[in-house]
Amino acid sequence: MPSHDDLIDDAPEQAAPPPAKRTRASGSASANASSRTSARDGRVIGQPGFVLHSYPYKETSLIIDMFTRDHGRVGVVAKGAKRPFSKLRGVLQTFQPLSVSWSGKSELRTLIDAEWVGGMLPLERTALLCGFYLNELLVKLLARDDRHPALFDHYVSTLNQLAHGEPAQIVLRKFERALLKETGVAADLSRCTTTRSRVEVGGDYVVDPERGAREAGAGEVWPVVLGKTLLDMEREDYTDPATQAQSKQLMRFLLAHHLGGQPLNTRQILIDLMQL
Repeated sequence: MPSHDDLIDDAPEQAAPPPAKRTRASGSASANASSRTSARDGRVIGQPGFVLHSYPYKETSLIIDMFTRDHGRVGVVAKGAKRPFSKLRGVLQTFQPLSVSWSGKSELRTLIDAEWVGGMLPLERTALLCGFYLNELLVKLLARDDRHPALFDHYVSTLNQLAHGEPAQIVLRKFERALLKETGVAADLSRCTTTRSRVEVGGDYVVDPERGAREAGAGEVWPVVLGKTLLDMEREDYTDPATQAQSKQLMRFLLAHHLGGQPLNTRQILIDLMQL
């Protein structure tokens, strides 16, 4: 059973996608899709994207949070998507690479079209739960219309790694760190903010969410971690079990701070499941 960092959101159940090739997609799986933008009406054609979350709108439509490569997190209305014979009904599923088109300049655009691109394995079991966790982080931490192409590529790579059974603890820590870096709130963990010197491997430290690492004092209420853990995180080396355990506690603390008290539904669902 994974820990509660490795889990999910209460998003709609996935429909079975068209058969996918059993090959690993590259980090920019959808980057080859053609994307064109018309400045006059805000029309975007063929943008690589993923569904992060959707909810019903009126009787037959959906409001969808999309994560796109060149436009960031975008809200769209998918008119008629809930109708039985809508071509969008089986396409707008989480974790499936799409080519999406929309129009409009307001905060909520109108979806014109969405096509399944393929080339990625579906997420199953624990990997699926981890995927919903990633989506919830993106919805709650990314501002609308802030483009993050590097983070988009990292998201595609992370989904691929989870689908191919790579260790969730390591994959999620790398993505969490990349997310904080992309949103500009990740400090350099290799330097102590009070001494300006390099973090010592055997030293004890805490990380101020707004400033960075400092030496731990007596009676700290923040997570205390070894200097080695901070250095390992900077070079994305999570092979040490101690680094895995301490980085999980540290990232949980940092994310909670930057979420501003917003709870993560995915964690609570896992806690509830473990109590059954």
